Amino acid sequence: MESLKQEKRKLLSSFIYPTVWLLILWVIRIVESYTQSDWGEWGVFPLTVLGLRGIIFAPLLHADFSHIFANSVPIFILGFLLSYFFRKIAFNIIILSWLLGGFWVWLSARPAYHIGASGVVYSLTAFLFFIGIFKRHKGLMAVTLLVTFLYGSMIWGVVPYFFPKQQDISWESHLMGGIAGLILAIYYRKAGPEQKPHVWEEEDNDIDDDYYMELPPEEHGNLA
Repeated sequence: MESLKQEKRKLLSSFIYPTVWLLILWVIRIVESYTQSDWGEWGVFPLTVLGLRGIIFAPLLHADFSHIFANSVPIFILGFLLSYFFRKIAFNIIILSWLLGGFWVWLSARPAYHIGASGVVYSLTAFLFFIGIFKRHKGLMAVTLLVTFLYGSMIWGVVPYFFPKQQDISWESHLMGGIAGLILAIYYRKAGPEQKPHVWEEEDNDIDDDYYMELPPEEHGNLA
């Protein structure tokens, strides 16, 4: 009964990170829309000193409500899965995904303002996908399959060829986020739940000597 209560508390507390995260994003988007202002200049602008601030602020900003909604569902699902299976390092994974992806975008992306949380989303997707493969944990393998099913098509988001008419999509953020997630999965491959070893009961094949008796030859019968 106590273990059931602990599991329930763990389940509910796993919603804290994604809920708080989404609350902040939506408040910022609503305020920006209500004031009819554009905070896009706080995004990452590669290879400029002022653009460095975007490493911190870019994932908090979105172009419009459709943009933030597209990121909200994966943030909620992936944030929950991360918090549930990797409670002790969940915050570290989010922050490192945030900073590493943003910095690499600043180093290598096109000269434009890059905003949105999709880079972090790609990082969490890659992390959960690869960590399940590395650890071979049944629960995490199920998460890997779930992530593949829900977000497997995101792989096309890192290839600019598939967005010839959507030049405003930051495929660089997607790519750098995915790379960050892979690196974090390698680095933290020993963290999180471990597969419990199976304990097999040794089968007793010994036959009770008192039970088995040699029958006299005449009682064996005919053998086909």
